[in-house]
Amino acid sequence: MTVTDRRAGPEAAPGTEGPRRRWVRRIAAMRPTAVVGAVLWVLLWGDLSWANVLSGALLGALVALVLPLPAVGTTTTVRIGPLLRLVGRFFSDLVLASFQVAWRAVTPGPTPRGGLVAVQLRTTSDLFVATTAGLSSMVPGTVVVDMDRHRGTLRLHVLDLEGSGGADAVRRATQELEERLLLAFASDTELARLTSEGNR
Repeated sequence: MTVTDRRAGPEAAPGTEGPRRRWVRRIAAMRPTAVVGAVLWVLLWGDLSWANVLSGALLGALVALVLPLPAVGTTTTVRIGPLLRLVGRFFSDLVLASFQVAWRAVTPGPTPRGGLVAVQLRTTSDLFVATTAGLSSMVPGTVVVDMDRHRGTLRLHVLDLEGSGGADAVRRATQELEERLLLAFASDTELARLTSEGNR
């Protein structure tokens, strides 16, 4: 399944489509936000009712209308097998890191020495750099403190650098996370380009 953000293409050029078509596009773009708004609103109130569902959907649509997100301009392809591997490995890392941080917190001993690790990613796509940074920060013990979207680099603070295997191990783990993310979502063209650049 391939998803393309067409708003960044030639069709989105001013004057090339009528006002009615532009409104249809804007309404279509609001649907995911309306659904998320409805779910969050119901969870917030703790009561599944038509009033909560409709008010949440309207609030989500209003947010999308008043505060629209910029077009990413990236073509993505969802691959089920790599996606399942990405999710499975992420939750495995999440559970393992949670236990490691908790064990460090309750076990007497020397204070773990943290450190900063710079990681060079393969892609400079805003979507994949930001997603890699977000997934890395969700794992306990690791926080992204700086991100250079033009160079595709992340700077991570690691709570226990020695316990994580050192800077090279952290760097390798982050690059492997990016690799799984690209295999799950990057377009065939993007993967071919990255492969050709890596073989140079």
